[in-house]
Amino acid sequence: MTAFVLELGLGLLLLVVFFANLCARGQDRRWVGGVAAAGVLVLTGVSLMVSPAPPALGGMFVQDGLALFAKRLFLTATFIGLLGGLALPGAVFARRAAEYHLLVLGSLLGMLVLASARDLILLFVAFELMSIPLYVLSGFAKREDVAVEAALKFFLVGSVSSAVMAYGLSFVYGAAKTTSLAVVARALPGGDPLLVLGLLLAFTGFGFKIAAFPFHMWVPDTYEAAPTPFVAWLSVAPKAAGFVALFRVYFEGVGPAVAFWVPIAATLATLTIVAGNLMALPQQNAKRLLAYSGIAHIGYMLVGFAAASASGTAMVLFYLVAYVFGNMGAFLVVDAVARSEGSEHLTAFRGLAQRSPLLALAMLLFLLSLGGIPFVAGFWAKLYVFWAAAAAGLYWLVLLGAILTVVALFYYLVVVKRMYIEPPAVTGRVRLERTLALAVLLCALGVVILGVYPNPVVMAALRVAAPLF
Repeated sequence: MTAFVLELGLGLLLLVVFFANLCARGQDRRWVGGVAAAGVLVLTGVSLMVSPAPPALGGMFVQDGLALFAKRLFLTATFIGLLGGLALPGAVFARRAAEYHLLVLGSLLGMLVLASARDLILLFVAFELMSIPLYVLSGFAKREDVAVEAALKFFLVGSVSSAVMAYGLSFVYGAAKTTSLAVVARALPGGDPLLVLGLLLAFTGFGFKIAAFPFHMWVPDTYEAAPTPFVAWLSVAPKAAGFVALFRVYFEGVGPAVAFWVPIAATLATLTIVAGNLMALPQQNAKRLLAYSGIAHIGYMLVGFAAASASGTAMVLFYLVAYVFGNMGAFLVVDAVARSEGSEHLTAFRGLAQRSPLLALAMLLFLLSLGGIPFVAGFWAKLYVFWAAAAAGLYWLVLLGAILTVVALFYYLVVVKRMYIEPPAVTGRVRLERTLALAVLLCALGVVILGVYPNPVVMAALRVAAPLF
């Protein structure tokens, strides 16, 4: 039972939120979200006290260091996302708040199981448990045509990716005669073409899930149309889950033949970095800009993945932690500005430093972190990933990533210019709900603390990545 403590706790929280919704009186049920956020905060605290446990379910479910690291990351991101979501407008949100939070918690349950899955069937089921609520949440504003269109696109692309992944995993099973990743690792050195084809198809399915180029087409439209606090969470937590699954399948599962995947991962990283950064340049909508920026960041993480080493894996994990605070914080500031100005266009940020200097400072920190400027969290994340790639001999990939980092600074600084140099179009402070302000503050603290003192998280990431190799 020790191995399932977080999953059981989350299952209990789902029941509590469900019955709290049934007991709610009146039309406004946003307080149910407070119950969900408090429950996730408690689970986050519990996760810090949980230790690795022996495998369960015949080795299908493991509670090792990687699983615990990932689960703490998922829980932290979900708490920040729920906290920001409490400020969603009542007209859209009040009557369906419980449904929103139940779907978020259901998806989180899929992530927790996914982090512990060491079996192909359990991994696929966990992926779907995580993904299906996301399709519904992306179309939560169901009376808006753009939201319905974006949700439909997300659903169709997600369904195709699931089908491709299942097809690939079925080939892996056919070649290895097992669904256990531990046994698959011993089958690959034989060079079975069916096994290689299966892993290639599965890699394509993972590419859709983490929004790597050219499987990213659902990202900009979905991000633009969905509720922003949900997008903040969608942009980090499911992506982190996708990378943990990649580590499980291609490092634990592939084992000694991991070098076979390095050229593929390096090529995918190159295309993703170039495409994400170049497509972000002309964007004038803040959410679309962050969407394309996020695609580029997936490319930077794939640089660490392409290193195919313990240090590369560890640095991707650290990158994910830094990305949670930097990217979620940026989206939450966009939410606050858009709600105040009624627009997500970059012109809405004009003169923000004069109107709400602390909010502008927070956005500046998040953008500096995403741009990789010293000494905030994103700087160390990029530096460590490049370091790991250089140690693996991928110097050309490091050079390309460094050049594209300079390109990325251009579109981040456009937002900074709007905030600090251009005069405001209107006067008065930006109205900020307390829960949203607290979520932004937590993200800002995360960016600054990790920027000043990253060692504890780096060392923890190195400890959990070492057993994979």
